[in-house]
Amino acid sequence: MGVSATDGSEVSHMSSMLQSSTDEATKEERLKAYLKQKASDGEMYFKSKFIADEVGLSPKEIGALMVQIRDSAADLEVEKWSYTSATTWRVEPA
Repeated sequence: MGVSATDGSEVSHMSSMLQSSTDEATKEERLKAYLKQKASDGEMYFKSKFIADEVGLSPKEIGALMVQIRDSAADLEVEKWSYTSATTWRVEPA
């Protein structure tokens, strides 16, 4: 007899995937808001490790999000500026 029980792990997995994508969107929005505020008077330069505490993200998360923001934010101009020891980003209002 082939009776199987559902333990909810599949539903839980889907829920965590949805939560993860929502968290990523929230992180991206938080970082974008920070960048807009800091660059409101003109261009700014930064390394992820120096703003990580201010935005509540790890430097690695910031780096990944900066690539997304560079490609998607119409109101910000984002450029990789320097690669010495850690990437420096240049941001200015578009």
